[in-house]
Amino acid sequence: MRTLKNILGLCIPALIMSGCSSSAPLSKRDNFSYLYGKGSAQMPLQARVHHIGDDRSRVYYKLNTSDLLYKSDGTGGPFHAVVRISYESYDAFGSKLLLDSASTVIDDASESPNEERELIGSMDLRRNERRSFVLKVMARDLNRDVETTVFLRVDRDGQTTSQYFMPVDTSHGLPYFADHFKGGVVRVICETCTGRDLRINRYPARTTLPAPVFTTSAPQDPALNAPADTTFTAHVDDNGYFTLDLSVPGAYRIHADTSSTPSYALYSVSEAYPIIASEEDLLKPLRYITSNQEYDRIVKSGNIRQAIERFWIDAAGDRERGREAIRIYYGRVENANRHFTAETEGWRTDRGLVHIIFGVPTSIYKNDLSETWIYGEENNLMSLAFTFKRRNGAFNENDLVLERDPLLKGAWYRNVESWRNGRVYQN
Repeated sequence: MRTLKNILGLCIPALIMSGCSSSAPLSKRDNFSYLYGKGSAQMPLQARVHHIGDDRSRVYYKLNTSDLLYKSDGTGGPFHAVVRISYESYDAFGSKLLLDSASTVIDDASESPNEERELIGSMDLRRNERRSFVLKVMARDLNRDVETTVFLRVDRDGQTTSQYFMPVDTSHGLPYFADHFKGGVVRVICETCTGRDLRINRYPARTTLPAPVFTTSAPQDPALNAPADTTFTAHVDDNGYFTLDLSVPGAYRIHADTSSTPSYALYSVSEAYPIIASEEDLLKPLRYITSNQEYDRIVKSGNIRQAIERFWIDAAGDRERGREAIRIYYGRVENANRHFTAETEGWRTDRGLVHIIFGVPTSIYKNDLSETWIYGEENNLMSLAFTFKRRNGAFNENDLVLERDPLLKGAWYRNVESWRNGRVYQN
């Protein structure tokens, strides 16, 4: 697969960031900015919960060995990475009461310290009470003392919710850690659905972009209220597996019973989610900082790659500053895809928009239904605050929308103009 470096022909270094997070109990004013910023980029951790039955659950995790430090013991033997995986569960964001915790240590051996593999494992998750809770999953590289964290909302037991379903790799039987795929046939397991016929409704893909942060009446995405364009069934075999053909882009919402509320959804995307891998992937996010005329000129240029490269060099004033702007801008696009993807790719969402234009906030405060991002010192009149709330009727818990404010107009245009002049204040 081609990378951003290959596409543009510019020597763009990987995003190398540092940081760590605390495993202290959650409190009402915990700052969660590390979740989307430096620590999460240095050692990306992916996790998902799967309910095997009404009283059995498992948390799966994935790391890439290229993000870990492998050390030799000096005897000529293999290199070793040592990672502690742990979880803590809380009643809710803001709760100080620790409900449960567990940890395990992984010692992974490799003949090469630079070998690139996926490190996938699982831990049993105790569920003594039939209620929802917040799960904090942490991975710490003990060879370099760096930790990264993800939070998951574990859904209520006693009903066939999304965490009873899990897409799996047919060749290895291992879980996928995202519900978005570039077409193809996907195999899904739902042990509690064995022998049942599931109803699947497919909805058109969302293709619109979010409005600027100051717009008081954001344009409606036609796909949000569109009826299903196709309805069909899938049979779950005796082992709990069924397959879906995702060759047509869109949202595939799976109904485990006769209710109108779907239990689970898979998404088929047409782009190289989550990474930047084509000229089209480079072009579309550029719409946030280009005028209509500039964007149309790039589209009609006949050589989109060269036109995009020329845009960045002209904006920055020279090739070196252009390289840096490209590295940061598209690094934020990819980071948005990893963290904010819901019904559509993360860079198309409201949080993706703010993340790309404004960068990582100074502070992030979360609860079960919203996030508040603050740029600058709290209670400073010069600081910026963005509040995102769960979309009404959202099926995906990651689907948050911005409370837009006309007072943000000046800040929006200042930051867009900074991008257009090759000046980036955060990275």
